[in-house]
Amino acid sequence: MSVRLHFKRNMVRGALTLIPLALSWFALDLVYNNIDQGVAGLALERFGVRVPGLGLLLFLIGLYLVGLLAGNVVGGQLLRWTERIMAKVPLLKTTYRIGQQLSQAMQLPEREMFREVVLVQFLTPGVWTVGFVTGTVQDEVQGELLLKVYVPTPPNPTSGTMVLARREDTRNPGWTVEQALQMVISAGIIGPDRISAPSAAGG
Repeated sequence: MSVRLHFKRNMVRGALTLIPLALSWFALDLVYNNIDQGVAGLALERFGVRVPGLGLLLFLIGLYLVGLLAGNVVGGQLLRWTERIMAKVPLLKTTYRIGQQLSQAMQLPEREMFREVVLVQFLTPGVWTVGFVTGTVQDEVQGELLLKVYVPTPPNPTSGTMVLARREDTRNPGWTVEQALQMVISAGIIGPDRISAPSAAGG
């Protein structure tokens, strides 16, 4: 690996590592400096009482109400209407789409639903893609047990396809679910750099 490629890869890896931290810090700073202090100042002006944390409490209540609204029919229609409007605004449609993908990524199924990580052949023999085993299904015609494998589409792991594969047609890379998810979300920039286990068939 060239020095230039080495620095470029690690710079991108560092950025992807810091972005979630920066977003979390920005969100906390926004809540504290703008919402909490603004509401506390308003309460002090109107009622002569300063209540620390009142803005944060109202923010959390607001999140709950938005989640409650999004879970019913009227709220769902309102969100779809908002999405259609956002999709027509040149600058906002890009940022809104990115935010949507991040939100979907955070709504991933519980890790327990992904039993293990496997590699499955992709389009052509010898080319492999990352998949997550979500269960098994008995093929009574062929008399064999098939794996239900969810194959995510990078960088959004909530989008993908599901395939049925024989165990012997998959490989076990020796990765944890967390490691594989890191690789998918970062498009391969972050994650394991080696396959440490033999094929699942035992070869």
